[in-house]
Amino acid sequence: MLDPKILRLVAITDDAEDGRATLTDRVAAAVRGGATSVQVRLKRATPREVVEITRSIMSRVAVPVIVNDRADIALAAGAAGVHVGEADLPVTAIRRFAPANFIVGASLGSETELANAKDADYVGIGPVYGSDSKSDAGSAIGVEGFKRLASLVAHPAVAVGGITADRALQITAAGAAGVAVINAIFMAADPETAARAIAAAIGK
Repeated sequence: MLDPKILRLVAITDDAEDGRATLTDRVAAAVRGGATSVQVRLKRATPREVVEITRSIMSRVAVPVIVNDRADIALAAGAAGVHVGEADLPVTAIRRFAPANFIVGASLGSETELANAKDADYVGIGPVYGSDSKSDAGSAIGVEGFKRLASLVAHPAVAVGGITADRALQITAAGAAGVAVINAIFMAADPETAARAIAAAIGK
């Protein structure tokens, strides 16, 4: 059974242009600031690099680490789970080979993605406010769009896309189990302070 507390503040990594050690340091800082889980999203890294970076992060933090897109890479790294989108391996297929306690999250941006999302442990709904970090994220759905999609699933729903400390309380008040954040944490000069501000805003 998924503990929804781990979804309260999901820190989604940016890419690792500044090197594996620096990225790991920044992730560890975000966790010190209050991130309750980490999603490793490295669009420009090779599978080997994702495994190595994921393991490096896992060695530094005590919260669940989830890999974006690839269940095989997540399992190879020993991660807690995977988060998949519509173009990735379906959730039902992952269930056939993953361990029983393996967390599977799914993206949900429209009703057309409900079939895949219904078998997930949680859903990431968005982009709520728009996103500069995902070129394929689609148009912002707003708080009302988030509430509508969240009402269609029985799982915890995490808000993603343009989340800042100022917006975090608004979306959690609308029923989000938590928020998933890239830029507001990892583009900040101090990821620990940035994560702490968001955690305080949602009352983590």
